[in-house]
Amino acid sequence: MSLEMLAPMGSDLYHLGCHLRCTVFMGEQGVSEADEFDGKDDDATHMVSLLHGNVVGVLRTLWLPQHAKIGRFAVQRELRGQGIGRQLFQSCPNQIKSRSVDRIMLEAQVDRIHFYQHFGFQAYGENYLDAGMLHRAMKNY
Repeated sequence: MSLEMLAPMGSDLYHLGCHLRCTVFMGEQGVSEADEFDGKDDDATHMVSLLHGNVVGVLRTLWLPQHAKIGRFAVQRELRGQGIGRQLFQSCPNQIKSRSVDRIMLEAQVDRIHFYQHFGFQAYGENYLDAGMLHRAMKNY
């Protein structure tokens, strides 16, 4: 399957992950560049999935005082539904726990809530618009 690895800020892997984010969020979903690149990448941990040497999945983790926050999670369109996202997402909590953090939250697009529920995340609060799409907060605690 795919290989998950850290993509240090400024590295080639990081830049390839950013390219995938642009393709998915800006190209497919119409998110603005300002919303996608919100100035928080410098303080985040970035992970990518590699398949045959190509970056096909990406996500980032922000380290907040109360919890880690997973976001910017995307998989190349042609490869969705093949387990790449599941494998990348499963590796992320292990990486977070290696920093002695157990509490994780994310902001899910409403049509993706069921995916995160498989990993023990529970939706809370009301739906809200973020970058023009309905989202709902989720947490594992």
